[in-house]
Amino acid sequence: MTAANAPQDRYNAVWIIFFILGLGTLLPWNFFMTATMYFTQRLKDPQTNGEHNQTANGTVVIEGDNRNVLESKFNNVMTLCAMVPLLIFTCLNSFIHQRIPQKLRISGSLSVIFVVFLITAVLVKVEMEPLPFFAFTMIKIICINSFGAILQGSLFGLAGMLPASYTTPIMSGQGLAGTFAAFSMICALASGSALQDSAFGYFITACVVILLAIVSYLALPKMEFFQYYSESSGSRSSADEENKMDLLKPDNRHLRVLQGEWNESGMKYNRIYVQLKSDMCSLFSVQPGKDSIWLPVLVIARLVFVPLFMLCNVQPRHYLPVVFAHDAWYIIFMILFSFSNGYLASLCMCFGPKKVSQHEAETAGAIMAFFLSLGLAVGAALSFSFRAMI
Repeated sequence: MTAANAPQDRYNAVWIIFFILGLGTLLPWNFFMTATMYFTQRLKDPQTNGEHNQTANGTVVIEGDNRNVLESKFNNVMTLCAMVPLLIFTCLNSFIHQRIPQKLRISGSLSVIFVVFLITAVLVKVEMEPLPFFAFTMIKIICINSFGAILQGSLFGLAGMLPASYTTPIMSGQGLAGTFAAFSMICALASGSALQDSAFGYFITACVVILLAIVSYLALPKMEFFQYYSESSGSRSSADEENKMDLLKPDNRHLRVLQGEWNESGMKYNRIYVQLKSDMCSLFSVQPGKDSIWLPVLVIARLVFVPLFMLCNVQPRHYLPVVFAHDAWYIIFMILFSFSNGYLASLCMCFGPKKVSQHEAETAGAIMAFFLSLGLAVGAALSFSFRAMI
């Protein structure tokens, strides 16, 4: 069986499933971070909560900063409890993925995260002392990010066995997760909902999305398109592997194959339909290509955003001048920064597994997921130094 005879992804079902799995990977954690104000509010000391002074004319004056140690350290400890397990378990996943079945890693991780968020939703209605609540919240953060790291690495490894374009729906789903969480927070603030009610809504929504991701993943093995590529990853001959990898080469014949024009079987799709179903990676996969020097050059060129953001109107500042005073500059830089991040990261995650042999594609995807997490951790650590330079 050749690549030209591969079954079609009917109704883009496999693409949609990977999109849902990408959404289910990050949406729960994004909702958890969105509810930060709810967590810090639960950490207030009962005796100091609402403490105020009253002047002679009856005016109420609230004390300056009544935050206790748990409140003030919550964000720092949360970041530590999130990033360290994320790095450790993403690294471990690149080694254990050959020893632990894929189904157990993905469905098991989703199930654990679902239970954690279900407990979190229940605890919204349960009163707890600040210290036990703080400790239990950090344990939940460690669990979410540990199993989330295994889930994310396993998904990228799984997508590495399919055509390059099936890595992008994972990243697209993750991108939508951040957007949806931010939009939900705006709606909650606009409606004037109480912090507990908003948080409960976040956590219940996360549970629904995780359940949808579990159901979608269980339906994935039944797809003929997925069966073909998952079975071929271990049984296809080297010649067939090379034919599949050559789909990304920038020559006219394979470009037509990429766009859906199959000369061998006589099947041809309308160009408009292909563009609607295609994602950014498949549309631009030959500009730059997987072997092009332009991809690493463009990635390195994104370092220019560091000084650009530092020269925006960030206050307070002590050393650097403000070059871009108007907020419009910051918005423009952020749009370019976000677009280039999504585009170049998608290309890297798409092309990476295709640079190795077919049977090593899953391992390559898992390792790339580790370095993606490592980059986020290093960036978060360096942000303190850059802030001090301003």
